[in-house]
Amino acid sequence: MNKISYTLSAVALALVLSGCSQPSAQEGQQQPPPLTIDVAQVKMAPVQSWHTFTTRLQAPERVVLKPRVSGQVEQMTFKEGERIEKGQTLFRLDPRPFEVQVETLNAQLVSADAALMQAKSEARRAKQLVAEKAMSTELAEQRAATLRQAQANRDAIAAQLKKARLDLEFSQVEAPISGVISRAIVTKGNYVSAGETTLATIVSDQQIYAYFDVDERTWSDKFAGVDATDAVTVQLQRINGGASVPGVVDFIDNEINPNTGTLGVRAVFDAQQHGLKPGAFARISLGSADAATMPLVPERAIGTDLKNRFVLTVDANNTLQYRLVELGERYGAFRAIKSGLEAGDKVAANGPARVGPGMPITPNMVTLNLDDTRLVIAQRDTQLSAAN
Repeated sequence: MNKISYTLSAVALALVLSGCSQPSAQEGQQQPPPLTIDVAQVKMAPVQSWHTFTTRLQAPERVVLKPRVSGQVEQMTFKEGERIEKGQTLFRLDPRPFEVQVETLNAQLVSADAALMQAKSEARRAKQLVAEKAMSTELAEQRAATLRQAQANRDAIAAQLKKARLDLEFSQVEAPISGVISRAIVTKGNYVSAGETTLATIVSDQQIYAYFDVDERTWSDKFAGVDATDAVTVQLQRINGGASVPGVVDFIDNEINPNTGTLGVRAVFDAQQHGLKPGAFARISLGSADAATMPLVPERAIGTDLKNRFVLTVDANNTLQYRLVELGERYGAFRAIKSGLEAGDKVAANGPARVGPGMPITPNMVTLNLDDTRLVIAQRDTQLSAAN
Protein backbone atom coordinates (compact mmCIF):
# COMPACT_ATOMS: atom_id res chain seq x y z
CA MET A 1 0.00 0.00 0.00
CA ASN A 2 2.79 2.42 0.91
CA LYS A 3 4.63 1.50 -2.30
CA ILE A 4 1.57 2.43 -4.40
CA SER A 5 1.27 5.78 -2.54
CA TYR A 6 4.91 6.64 -3.21
CA THR A 7 4.44 5.83 -6.88
CA LEU A 8 1.42 8.13 -7.22
CA SER A 9 3.27 10.97 -5.49
CA ALA A 10 6.19 10.66 -7.88
CA VAL A 11 3.87 10.77 -10.88
CA ALA A 12 2.10 13.87 -9.49
CA LEU A 13 5.41 15.63 -8.90
CA ALA A 14 6.53 14.85 -12.44
CA LEU A 15 3.31 16.33 -13.81
CA VAL A 16 3.77 19.53 -11.75
CA LEU A 17 7.38 19.95 -12.89
CA SER A 18 6.48 19.38 -16.52
CA GLY A 19 3.69 21.96 -16.20
CA CYS A 20 6.11 24.55 -14.77
CA SER A 21 8.80 23.99 -17.38
CA GLN A 22 6.46 24.23 -20.39
CA PRO A 23 5.51 27.95 -20.00
CA SER A 24 9.22 28.89 -19.58
CA ALA A 25 10.05 27.30 -22.92
CA GLN A 26 7.14 29.12 -24.56
CA GLU A 27 8.30 32.42 -23.10
CA GLY A 28 11.79 31.86 -24.56
CA GLN A 29 10.36 31.22 -27.98
CA GLN A 30 8.22 34.46 -27.90
CA GLN A 31 11.06 36.89 -26.84
CA PRO A 32 10.69 40.21 -28.89
CA PRO A 33 13.31 41.14 -31.50
CA PRO A 34 15.93 43.91 -30.79
CA LEU A 35 14.63 47.49 -30.89
CA THR A 36 15.11 49.32 -34.20
CA ILE A 37 16.76 52.74 -33.78
CA ASP A 38 18.34 55.35 -36.08
CA VAL A 39 22.08 54.95 -36.38
CA ALA A 40 24.39 57.43 -38.13
CA GLN A 41 28.02 57.20 -39.08
CA VAL A 42 30.18 59.97 -37.67
CA LYS A 43 30.68 62.76 -40.22
CA MET A 44 34.24 64.08 -40.57
CA ALA A 45 34.34 67.69 -41.77
CA PRO A 46 36.49 70.83 -41.44
CA VAL A 47 35.09 73.15 -38.77
CA GLN A 48 36.11 76.52 -37.38
CA SER A 49 35.30 78.04 -34.02
CA TRP A 50 34.07 81.63 -34.02
CA HIS A 51 32.83 84.33 -31.72
CA THR A 52 29.68 86.39 -32.26
CA PHE A 53 29.23 90.08 -31.46
CA THR A 54 26.22 92.38 -31.78
CA THR A 55 26.32 95.75 -33.49
CA ARG A 56 24.44 98.33 -35.51
CA LEU A 57 25.57 99.11 -39.01
CA GLN A 58 26.99 102.52 -39.92
CA ALA A 59 27.59 104.27 -43.20
CA PRO A 60 31.25 105.13 -43.88
CA GLU A 61 30.13 108.66 -44.79
CA ARG A 62 27.16 110.58 -43.41
CA VAL A 63 26.55 114.26 -44.07
CA VAL A 64 24.06 116.56 -42.37
CA LEU A 65 23.48 119.03 -45.21
CA LYS A 66 23.47 122.70 -44.17
CA PRO A 67 23.72 125.85 -46.30
CA ARG A 68 26.96 127.88 -46.33
CA VAL A 69 25.05 131.13 -46.85
CA SER A 70 21.77 132.49 -45.57
CA GLY A 71 18.86 133.04 -47.90
CA GLN A 72 15.47 131.88 -49.10
CA VAL A 73 15.04 128.47 -50.70
CA GLU A 74 13.97 129.00 -54.29
CA GLN A 75 14.04 125.41 -55.59
CA MET A 76 14.58 121.80 -54.46
CA THR A 77 16.14 119.85 -57.33
CA PHE A 78 16.09 116.23 -56.13
CA LYS A 79 13.63 113.47 -55.36
CA GLU A 80 13.53 112.47 -51.74
CA GLY A 81 15.06 109.05 -51.03
CA GLU A 82 16.84 108.77 -54.37
CA ARG A 83 20.52 108.13 -54.99
CA ILE A 84 22.50 111.27 -55.74
CA GLU A 85 25.99 111.90 -57.06
CA LYS A 86 28.73 114.07 -55.61
CA GLY A 87 28.48 117.63 -56.98
CA GLN A 88 24.79 117.33 -57.87
CA THR A 89 22.77 120.49 -57.11
CA LEU A 90 20.16 119.78 -54.44
CA PHE A 91 18.84 123.19 -53.30
CA ARG A 92 18.91 126.62 -54.95
CA LEU A 93 18.67 129.76 -52.84
CA ASP A 94 17.50 133.06 -54.29
CA PRO A 95 20.71 134.27 -56.01
CA ARG A 96 19.76 137.94 -56.55
CA PRO A 97 21.17 139.37 -53.30
CA PHE A 98 24.47 137.68 -54.01
CA GLU A 99 24.52 138.83 -57.64
CA VAL A 100 23.97 142.44 -56.50
CA GLN A 101 26.85 142.15 -54.07
CA VAL A 102 29.13 140.83 -56.81
CA GLU A 103 28.19 143.68 -59.15
CA THR A 104 28.76 146.27 -56.41
CA LEU A 105 32.19 144.95 -55.58
CA ASN A 106 33.11 144.72 -59.27
CA ALA A 107 32.41 148.47 -59.57
CA GLN A 108 34.39 149.21 -56.42
CA LEU A 109 37.27 147.17 -57.79
CA VAL A 110 37.30 149.21 -61.00
CA SER A 111 37.43 152.38 -58.91
CA ALA A 112 40.20 150.95 -56.73
CA ASP A 113 42.21 150.00 -59.82
CA ALA A 114 41.95 153.56 -61.12
CA ALA A 115 43.03 154.99 -57.77
CA LEU A 116 45.93 152.57 -57.66
CA MET A 117 47.09 153.56 -61.15
CA GLN A 118 47.03 157.24 -60.18
CA ALA A 119 48.92 156.55 -56.95
CA LYS A 120 51.58 154.60 -58.87
CA SER A 121 51.97 157.45 -61.36
CA GLU A 122 52.30 160.06 -58.63
CA ALA A 123 54.81 157.94 -56.71
CA ARG A 124 56.87 157.47 -59.86
CA ARG A 125 56.80 161.24 -60.57
CA ALA A 126 57.81 161.93 -56.98
CA LYS A 127 60.96 159.82 -57.33
CA GLN A 128 62.00 161.81 -60.41
CA LEU A 129 61.36 165.14 -58.71
CA VAL A 130 63.34 164.10 -55.65
CA ALA A 131 66.23 163.10 -57.91
CA GLU A 132 66.05 166.54 -59.55
CA LYS A 133 65.75 168.13 -56.10
CA ALA A 134 62.44 169.63 -57.18
CA MET A 135 60.43 167.94 -54.38
CA SER A 136 61.12 167.34 -50.75
CA THR A 137 61.78 163.86 -49.50
CA GLU A 138 58.89 164.16 -47.03
CA LEU A 139 56.35 164.83 -49.79
CA ALA A 140 57.73 161.93 -51.85
CA GLU A 141 57.31 159.58 -48.86
CA GLN A 142 53.69 160.71 -48.49
CA ARG A 143 53.02 159.79 -52.13
CA ALA A 144 54.68 156.35 -51.56
CA ALA A 145 52.40 155.82 -48.53
CA THR A 146 49.40 156.79 -50.64
CA LEU A 147 50.44 154.15 -53.19
CA ARG A 148 50.66 151.47 -50.52
CA GLN A 149 47.27 152.48 -49.16
CA ALA A 150 45.72 152.33 -52.65
CA GLN A 151 47.23 148.89 -53.19
CA ALA A 152 45.87 147.62 -49.86
CA ASN A 153 42.43 149.08 -50.61
CA ARG A 154 42.41 147.40 -54.01
CA ASP A 155 43.45 144.02 -52.48
CA ALA A 156 40.73 144.29 -49.81
CA ILE A 157 38.03 144.92 -52.41
CA ALA A 158 39.35 142.03 -54.54
CA ALA A 159 39.13 139.74 -51.50
CA GLN A 160 35.56 140.86 -50.80
CA LEU A 161 34.67 140.23 -54.43
CA LYS A 162 36.13 136.74 -54.21
CA LYS A 163 34.01 136.05 -51.14
CA ALA A 164 30.91 137.45 -52.83
CA ARG A 165 31.46 135.18 -55.80
CA LEU A 166 31.82 132.22 -53.43
CA ASP A 167 28.57 133.20 -51.70
CA LEU A 168 26.88 133.32 -55.09
CA GLU A 169 28.26 129.86 -55.86
CA PHE A 170 27.16 128.59 -52.44
CA SER A 171 23.61 129.74 -53.12
CA GLN A 172 23.40 126.45 -55.02
CA VAL A 173 23.74 123.71 -52.41
CA GLU A 174 25.57 120.71 -53.91
CA ALA A 175 26.01 117.16 -52.64
CA PRO A 176 29.43 116.77 -50.96
CA ILE A 177 29.30 112.96 -51.30
CA SER A 178 27.51 110.33 -53.37
CA GLY A 179 24.82 108.32 -51.62
CA VAL A 180 21.14 108.23 -50.71
CA ILE A 181 19.44 111.42 -49.59
CA SER A 182 16.74 111.65 -46.94
CA ARG A 183 13.52 113.62 -47.09
CA ALA A 184 13.87 117.40 -47.32
CA ILE A 185 13.75 118.99 -43.86
CA VAL A 186 13.33 122.46 -45.41
CA THR A 187 11.28 123.06 -48.55
CA LYS A 188 10.78 125.84 -51.07
CA GLY A 189 10.04 129.32 -49.69
CA ASN A 190 11.70 128.86 -46.30
CA TYR A 191 14.53 131.07 -45.08
CA VAL A 192 17.67 129.22 -44.02
CA SER A 193 20.63 130.38 -41.94
CA ALA A 194 24.23 129.69 -42.87
CA GLY A 195 25.67 126.74 -40.96
CA GLU A 196 22.56 126.31 -38.80
CA THR A 197 19.52 125.09 -40.76
CA THR A 198 19.48 121.37 -41.60
CA LEU A 199 18.32 120.81 -45.18
CA ALA A 200 18.61 116.99 -45.43
CA THR A 201 20.98 114.12 -44.65
CA ILE A 202 23.03 111.99 -47.05
CA VAL A 203 24.53 108.56 -46.34
CA SER A 204 26.95 106.69 -48.58
CA ASP A 205 25.62 103.42 -49.96
CA GLN A 206 28.54 101.58 -51.57
CA GLN A 207 29.95 100.01 -48.41
CA ILE A 208 28.82 99.74 -44.82
CA TYR A 209 30.70 99.46 -41.53
CA ALA A 210 30.05 97.27 -38.49
CA TYR A 211 31.88 98.34 -35.33
CA PHE A 212 32.06 95.85 -32.46
CA ASP A 213 34.05 95.45 -29.24
CA VAL A 214 36.06 92.33 -28.37
CA ASP A 215 36.87 91.81 -24.71
CA GLU A 216 40.55 91.80 -23.80
CA ARG A 217 40.71 88.14 -22.72
CA THR A 218 39.09 86.84 -25.92
CA TRP A 219 41.34 88.99 -28.08
CA SER A 220 44.49 87.88 -26.27
CA ASP A 221 43.52 84.19 -26.37
CA LYS A 222 42.10 83.94 -29.90
CA PHE A 223 43.15 86.91 -32.01
CA ALA A 224 46.47 88.18 -30.65
CA GLY A 225 48.24 87.64 -33.97
CA VAL A 226 45.55 89.24 -36.13
CA ASP A 227 46.29 92.49 -37.97
CA ALA A 228 43.93 94.66 -40.03
CA THR A 229 46.09 94.00 -43.11
CA ASP A 230 45.27 90.27 -42.85
CA ALA A 231 41.74 90.96 -44.21
CA VAL A 232 40.28 88.38 -41.80
CA THR A 233 36.90 87.18 -43.04
CA VAL A 234 33.76 87.74 -40.97
CA GLN A 235 30.09 86.88 -41.48
CA LEU A 236 27.13 89.18 -40.85
CA GLN A 237 23.74 87.81 -39.82
CA ARG A 238 20.72 90.09 -40.09
CA ILE A 239 17.97 90.23 -37.49
CA ASN A 240 15.53 88.45 -39.80
CA GLY A 241 17.95 85.58 -40.47
CA GLY A 242 18.50 84.64 -44.08
CA ALA A 243 21.79 84.12 -45.83
CA SER A 244 24.96 85.33 -44.15
CA VAL A 245 26.81 88.29 -45.66
CA PRO A 246 30.61 88.01 -46.05
CA GLY A 247 32.92 90.86 -45.12
CA VAL A 248 36.44 91.54 -43.89
CA VAL A 249 38.06 93.23 -40.90
CA ASP A 250 39.65 96.44 -42.15
CA PHE A 251 40.38 98.28 -38.88
CA ILE A 252 41.59 97.31 -35.40
CA ASP A 253 41.98 100.02 -32.79
CA ASN A 254 45.47 100.84 -31.53
CA GLU A 255 44.69 100.44 -27.83
CA ILE A 256 42.36 98.63 -25.44
CA ASN A 257 39.79 100.87 -23.80
CA PRO A 258 40.77 100.92 -20.10
CA ASN A 259 37.21 101.79 -19.04
CA THR A 260 35.53 98.83 -20.74
CA GLY A 261 38.43 96.39 -21.20
CA THR A 262 37.54 95.95 -24.87
CA LEU A 263 39.25 96.50 -28.21
CA GLY A 264 37.38 98.25 -31.02
CA VAL A 265 37.21 96.34 -34.33
CA ARG A 266 35.56 97.29 -37.62
CA ALA A 267 34.37 95.10 -40.47
CA VAL A 268 33.35 96.34 -43.92
CA PHE A 269 30.66 94.87 -46.18
CA ASP A 270 29.28 95.46 -49.66
CA ALA A 271 26.10 97.41 -48.90
CA GLN A 272 24.64 97.59 -52.41
CA GLN A 273 25.01 93.91 -53.25
CA HIS A 274 23.35 92.75 -50.03
CA GLY A 275 20.90 95.60 -49.40
CA LEU A 276 22.38 96.63 -46.04
CA LYS A 277 21.07 99.80 -44.41
CA PRO A 278 22.77 102.05 -41.82
CA GLY A 279 21.34 101.69 -38.35
CA ALA A 280 20.28 98.06 -38.83
CA PHE A 281 20.94 95.55 -36.03
CA ALA A 282 23.31 92.72 -36.94
CA ARG A 283 25.41 89.92 -35.50
CA ILE A 284 29.03 89.64 -36.56
CA SER A 285 30.81 86.26 -36.45
CA LEU A 286 34.60 86.37 -36.32
CA GLY A 287 36.59 83.15 -36.81
CA SER A 288 39.22 82.54 -34.14
CA ALA A 289 41.32 79.91 -35.92
CA ASP A 290 41.87 78.16 -39.21
CA ALA A 291 39.61 75.22 -40.03
CA ALA A 292 40.40 71.80 -38.51
CA THR A 293 38.77 68.45 -39.36
CA MET A 294 36.66 67.02 -36.51
CA PRO A 295 33.94 64.36 -36.06
CA LEU A 296 30.39 65.71 -36.12
CA VAL A 297 27.32 64.12 -34.57
CA PRO A 298 23.74 65.32 -34.04
CA GLU A 299 23.34 67.40 -30.88
CA ARG A 300 20.55 65.07 -29.71
CA ALA A 301 22.93 62.08 -29.90
CA ILE A 302 24.83 63.41 -26.87
CA GLY A 303 23.81 62.33 -23.38
CA THR A 304 24.73 63.70 -19.95
CA ASP A 305 25.92 61.49 -17.10
CA LEU A 306 26.55 63.66 -14.06
CA LYS A 307 29.50 65.82 -15.24
CA ASN A 308 30.30 63.66 -18.24
CA ARG A 309 29.10 63.84 -21.81
CA PHE A 310 28.74 60.60 -23.73
CA VAL A 311 27.34 58.98 -26.86
CA LEU A 312 26.16 55.44 -27.51
CA THR A 313 28.20 53.78 -30.22
CA VAL A 314 27.22 50.65 -32.14
CA ASP A 315 29.75 47.81 -32.23
CA ALA A 316 30.15 45.00 -34.78
CA ASN A 317 27.49 42.92 -32.98
CA ASN A 318 24.94 45.74 -33.14
CA THR A 319 25.18 46.30 -29.42
CA LEU A 320 25.24 49.77 -27.87
CA GLN A 321 28.41 50.85 -26.06
CA TYR A 322 28.99 53.76 -23.68
CA ARG A 323 31.61 56.25 -25.01
CA LEU A 324 32.84 59.38 -23.19
CA VAL A 325 33.40 62.39 -25.46
CA GLU A 326 34.80 65.92 -25.21
CA LEU A 327 32.55 68.46 -26.88
CA GLY A 328 33.59 71.19 -29.31
CA GLU A 329 31.57 74.00 -30.90
CA ARG A 330 27.93 73.65 -31.88
CA TYR A 331 26.98 74.16 -35.54
CA GLY A 332 23.23 74.33 -35.97
CA ALA A 333 21.84 70.88 -35.09
CA PHE A 334 25.31 69.31 -34.95
CA ARG A 335 28.16 69.24 -32.47
CA ALA A 336 31.88 68.88 -33.10
CA ILE A 337 33.65 66.26 -30.97
CA LYS A 338 37.19 67.10 -29.83
CA SER A 339 37.96 63.60 -28.54
CA GLY A 340 36.25 60.24 -28.05
CA LEU A 341 35.15 59.49 -31.62
CA GLU A 342 36.96 58.62 -34.81
CA ALA A 343 36.12 58.30 -38.47
CA GLY A 344 33.96 55.22 -39.12
CA ASP A 345 32.31 55.18 -35.67
CA LYS A 346 28.54 54.76 -35.59
CA VAL A 347 26.34 56.40 -32.97
CA ALA A 348 22.73 56.26 -31.86
CA ALA A 349 21.45 59.31 -33.73
CA ASN A 350 18.70 60.15 -31.23
CA GLY A 351 20.74 59.62 -28.09
CA PRO A 352 20.03 57.54 -24.96
CA ALA A 353 16.36 58.53 -24.59
CA ARG A 354 14.97 55.00 -25.31
CA VAL A 355 18.08 52.86 -25.15
CA GLY A 356 21.10 52.25 -22.98
CA PRO A 357 24.55 50.64 -22.97
CA GLY A 358 24.64 46.88 -23.55
CA MET A 359 21.36 46.71 -25.45
CA PRO A 360 21.26 44.82 -28.75
CA ILE A 361 19.57 46.82 -31.49
CA THR A 362 18.50 46.64 -35.10
CA PRO A 363 20.22 49.63 -36.79
CA ASN A 364 18.32 51.86 -39.18
CA MET A 365 21.13 53.69 -40.96
CA VAL A 366 20.55 57.41 -41.60
CA THR A 367 22.79 59.96 -43.32
CA LEU A 368 23.83 63.20 -41.68
CA ASN A 369 23.10 66.12 -44.03
CA LEU A 370 25.40 69.10 -43.44
CA ASP A 371 24.59 70.96 -46.65
CA ASP A 372 22.68 73.76 -44.91
CA THR A 373 25.00 74.00 -41.90
CA ARG A 374 27.77 76.60 -41.86
CA LEU A 375 30.87 74.95 -40.40
CA VAL A 376 33.54 77.37 -41.58
CA ILE A 377 33.27 81.16 -41.84
CA ALA A 378 35.88 81.33 -44.62
CA GLN A 379 39.57 80.95 -45.17
CA ARG A 380 41.57 84.02 -44.24
CA ASP A 381 43.08 84.42 -47.67
CA THR A 382 39.65 84.71 -49.34
CA GLN A 383 39.39 87.91 -51.36
CA LEU A 384 36.02 89.64 -51.16
CA SER A 385 34.62 92.58 -53.03
CA ALA A 386 34.13 94.36 -49.70
CA ALA A 387 37.87 94.41 -49.18
CA ASN A 388 38.23 96.63 -52.20
